[in-house]
Amino acid sequence: MRIVLVGAVESSLAVLRTLTEERHAPVALVTLPLTKSSRHSDFVDLRPAATSMGVPVIEVSNVNSPDAVTQMRRLEPDFMFVIGWSQICGPEFLHIPKHGCIGYHPSLLPENRGRAVIAWTILQGLEHSGGSLFWLADGVDSGDLLIQRPLALAPDETARTLMDKHLQMLPDILRQALALLSAGNFPRIVQDSSKATYCARRTLADGWIDWTRPAREIWTLIRAAGRPYPGAFTIDRQRKLTIWAANLVNGRPFWGMPGQIQEITPAGVVVQCGDREHVLLKLVQVDGGEELAAASAGLKTHSKLGMNQLFEAQRFEPRLFETRAQGPSS
Repeated sequence: MRIVLVGAVESSLAVLRTLTEERHAPVALVTLPLTKSSRHSDFVDLRPAATSMGVPVIEVSNVNSPDAVTQMRRLEPDFMFVIGWSQICGPEFLHIPKHGCIGYHPSLLPENRGRAVIAWTILQGLEHSGGSLFWLADGVDSGDLLIQRPLALAPDETARTLMDKHLQMLPDILRQALALLSAGNFPRIVQDSSKATYCARRTLADGWIDWTRPAREIWTLIRAAGRPYPGAFTIDRQRKLTIWAANLVNGRPFWGMPGQIQEITPAGVVVQCGDREHVLLKLVQVDGGEELAAASAGLKTHSKLGMNQLFEAQRFEPRLFETRAQGPSS
């Protein structure tokens, strides 16, 4: 089989390695130039790995451009795997391979079509999700299904741990798909679009912590917005405070205002939330500096994080609220 791989993220690297291990090394890797790496929070420079495997590399900023389409068409691929690419593939692109284009989406389609699915899966509080290999078509993640596999979420799942589960699962279902495709078996299971749900694009500003919200909701946001995403953040006395790790703590004997620091211990910093429950900040980052234990970040008991009003944060640091795509693409 002649396969072209299109991608630029961690999952793309997993697919590149699996294809090579299964003796289906791509005839070419299509990836982003380094100047466009900011498109993906989990961008990976795939060129060194591809070179070491003897896979030619084509760098393109737009897979739908006439030049990119011409280069890929010359490769005469049987299949194109588009895994880890932020652009929607247009009609000319979709007609390049002989048998079709295949993508991976980190949900059980038609559930959670769209963007930033890892983060939204955690924000929704789902206990079960999954991954889907599917045939690309017109529309957003609406093509026929090739293979699906479920996975379970832990109660304290983070963006990083959920992404790692997908990275562990993807090679297995890819091997299953390669066996089918090699045998000339091309499953196409039509999605039930009446059951489709859609995830919206996320931006940096979506990581802003509203301390008037319940503690569990804030803890969930911290887990969903963490690595490899830009993180959940607040303001501490005109400093941007990004929170990378926290715990939910209940039953603490404190009264205070939402966002008020109630206690600083070696284990972390206890902050009051809108339902009078608390989160324990464990790992933070101040103004883009080094990550450090929250107890060592210069926070002060009884000071208030967030300053209660979003517009005050914007006044101090308006660039914090510039929009930029956050989540890895499907």
